[in-house]
Amino acid sequence: MATTKAKKPKSTEYVPARVRVALTPGDAVRIARELQEMTQAELAAVTGIVQPTLSSIESGRATLGADRAEKLARALKVHPAVLLWPNWDVEAEAKRAG
Repeated sequence: MATTKAKKPKSTEYVPARVRVALTPGDAVRIARELQEMTQAELAAVTGIVQPTLSSIESGRATLGADRAEKLARALKVHPAVLLWPNWDVEAEAKRAG
């Protein structure tokens, strides 16, 4: 049986992904926590931040702040900027998209 080669697309045919959803710092904390397969109670035990405060951060009722971001970032194995500024490049991306 004969095999056919797939046509390799030119690099100009690729379009960069666009940001579809803007994340809040609370969303970033929740996503990072879920990716680490941690519950809020487990994260609270590791960071010393009580679970109700974690819930408030994730829901946007409490601010994250630099101190909390550092504690959470260490526990979640991410850079604090990932949690504090999840949309840091959205405006630049919007300008590039035109």
